[in-house]
Order: sequence, then structure tokens, then C-alpha cells
Amino acid sequence: MDKIIVKLFWKESGVFIMAIKIKKNLKAIIIIFIVSTMFISYNVFFRNNEALALSKYGSRGEEVKTIQTKLKRWGYYNGNIDGIYGSQTLAAVKWFQQKNGLTVDGIAGTKTLQAMGIYNSSGNSSSNSSSSTTSSDLNLLSRLVYGEARGEPYTGQVAVAAVVLNRVKSSSFPNTISGVIYQKGAFDVVADGQINLTPNDTAKKAAQDALNGWDPSNGAIYYFNPATATNKWIWSRPMTVTIGKHRFCK
Repeated sequence: MDKIIVKLFWKESGVFIMAIKIKKNLKAIIIIFIVSTMFISYNVFFRNNEALALSKYGSRGEEVKTIQTKLKRWGYYNGNIDGIYGSQTLAAVKWFQQKNGLTVDGIAGTKTLQAMGIYNSSGNSSSNSSSSTTSSDLNLLSRLVYGEARGEPYTGQVAVAAVVLNRVKSSSFPNTISGVIYQKGAFDVVADGQINLTPNDTAKKAAQDALNGWDPSNGAIYYFNPATATNKWIWSRPMTVTIGKHRFCK
């Protein structure tokens, strides 16, 4: 009688190794197919969270360099941009996750990379701005950031830009960057002319990071300075986060 021996071994890396000894016949082929299907289904459906971990301690490569570059720019990381996911990078990722309301596990999975603006919601690289975003949009958004938030922490500048983009997505506001920024009474810098100032490199980078998907405002569509705000209505809005002198809310 033909025999089939199938052994499954589990390694710490989370990978199954199958050792199969068979004699050639149709039954053997069918059983191998069934076992293979079960193995693939397990990895796709039951270990999906682990599959989403794109970079972690011990990883190397360009993605790690991108993570390090962004975290260093934002003040979370002080090490070298060497593409090696070591203890310093691990600590920086954990700090970023803690500050942005993410699971603090030190793993740069999909949600963490999306928060950094490295991957979009489809799991594709977001290192470049969307093709629908023009250079004039970037310039205008940079000027808004410079006028509204220069002197604020870098994260706060990105958050201000993110508020504009969140308004674009909302049905309650115009659906273009220029429409949101120039909406009557929306931003003081438009009324006082500061929107026409030349933005610095920091404001440009902040605008680009927001366009790439980073939203430190946690979905806010408003922000204000509690020390100077006189509008009672704005105080009633649910707060999402406070960064620097600005309180962000929905």
C-alpha cells in the first residue's frame, strides 16, 4: 500500500517546514494539494497581523533608512541613518508609537508606517506625493503651515497641514486644498496676508509629510491656541491632541 508521511515543524521564525515522503500516485497528489492549501490559508488568515510587520528589530534595508530619516527629522531618533534596525531605532519607533496612540511594540507594521507617511492605506509606498497633488498645492500648503505654525514643534506643523487635508476629505468643507485655505474666515493668515510669505524648508517638509499621509492631529478638522482663542464654540469641539501651543479637535 502507498504511504504518505507528512511532518510539520514549527520554528521560532514562525515558518512551517513540511517534510513529505510519498510514492507517486493520484491520492498522494491530492493530499499534498490539501495540506498545502491548509498551510497557505493559515498564514493568510490566522497570522495576518504578523505578516503586516514590515520592519522590526534586526531588519535592514532602504525602508529602515526611511524610518530612521523621518524619526530623526521629527526628533525621535539620534542615531546614524544606516538602514540597520537596532536598539536605537527600536526605541525611537516605540516613542513614536506612544506619542501617536499606536500599539507600542517597536514593530514598524502597516499602521505605524501609515502614521509615518511611508505607506498609504492600500499598503503601497507613499514616499512621493499623490499624482493628484500639484506643486502649487504643495507650495500653498507650505505657506499656510509657515504662516500658521512657524515656531511650533515639527509635529505640530505637520498636524496643521493635516487639518487642511482632513477638511478636503470632509463633506463639510471645500474639496480642494486652495478651496479650504481660502474659505472665508477659515485661517487668520489669509486675512492678514501672512499666507504670502515665503515658507522655509521646515514648512515645506511638514506639508510634504502631511501629503504623504502622516496625520499627528488624529483626524482633526480644527485647531486653536487656548491662550488666545475668544470663540466660545471652538472650546466645545472634542479634542484629539495638543501639540505645542495648538489644541486640535474635531
